[in-house]
Amino acid sequence: ARGRGPRREGLFALWLVVRAAEALLPPAPVSARNHHRRLQALESRLGSLALPAPLRRALSAARQHLETATPNAAALVLSQLTAPAREVLGAEAAEAVTVAARTARLHL
Repeated sequence: ARGRGPRREGLFALWLVVRAAEALLPPAPVSARNHHRRLQALESRLGSLALPAPLRRALSAARQHLETATPNAAALVLSQLTAPAREVLGAEAAEAVTVAARTARLHL
């Protein structure tokens, strides 16, 4: 059983960031105002989670890149999260992010 802990919280944090990135993509991107509200909520959520340091750094950098609120930023963030996801959370998490990144690039 996967209880609470850094791995589970890491997966949750990764999911939150991927969701924020995907929300910027067509066909129905969120408004800039909603996006910035989401980023503020994301920042406070990430701060409360017990994350392994490499993942915390990667997700923090991702959140900063998402400030621009563009589909390009979303695609870049998703592609940059693949390696830390693999390193910290394993192949399955990395594959999910890879698929999200591939899908994002199709929208550019």
